[in-house]
Amino acid sequence: MAADAAETVQVRSALVRLRRATGLPVAFGGLVESGRPQIRISELSGTATTALSSLAVVSGSGLGGKVAALARPCAVTDYSASRQISHEYDAAVAAEGLRSVLAVPVVVRRRVRGVLYGALRSAQPLGDRTLSAAVAAARDVEQALVARDEARTLLTAVREPSGPAGPAWEQVREAHGALRALAQRVEDQALRAELLEVCGRLAGAASPGPATGNIGLSPREVDVLACVAVGSTNAAAAERLGLRPETVKGYLRSAMRKLGAHSRWEAVVAARRAGVLP
Repeated sequence: MAADAAETVQVRSALVRLRRATGLPVAFGGLVESGRPQIRISELSGTATTALSSLAVVSGSGLGGKVAALARPCAVTDYSASRQISHEYDAAVAAEGLRSVLAVPVVVRRRVRGVLYGALRSAQPLGDRTLSAAVAAARDVEQALVARDEARTLLTAVREPSGPAGPAWEQVREAHGALRALAQRVEDQALRAELLEVCGRLAGAASPGPATGNIGLSPREVDVLACVAVGSTNAAAAERLGLRPETVKGYLRSAMRKLGAHSRWEAVVAARRAGVLP
């Protein structure tokens, strides 16, 4: 899958956070190119040259290629002298004057989708705290990519000719619930709003009549109903949403009252009719 503009923005933002959290003066990275076993370095932060720009890092080669092949973080204290990696990219690294370099993978559903790097222009060890901060930055990118993948799945399924009653819509409903739960964990407010807007469009597309709005339901009440709609128990919904089972029960009770429903299923049906759920 090719990286789109929004995905590269996520990489760029993660590099800024990586530098801020680690104090490393240089960060760079990129995503895997579609259909090719290589990562294209597309984003640079703190670099003094363009030597690393658009560099294609093949899986297994250099530090980043090793990270992509192993799907785990790695670091070297002196890049050009390290015996832990191959040296296909020494010229570009030397042109930028980098010595100590770390790299962390961006892994989505067990597949490496990109690599983030941080570096010093001196040869000194990069401690565990620095590596942990870099891993946290990669997790941010992973979360954003998962969210965008879910949105693509939903938008593809909604175009299926089977309609809201067809089997494709069960997949839509499952993905809709997962996407709403994931959106609440996305720190980027613009991305979260975009994901929730996609959820709203899908819910409206599945409605048998004109959407009547959310009829006063809170976002968390909709999240809980989305879980109930795919058969989740209160305990399962709580685990998925990062809430306590008692809290889920309270949200469900409130949603049922607002929808005039006397059971969990009645609430789901009413929410679908209102265009709140797909």
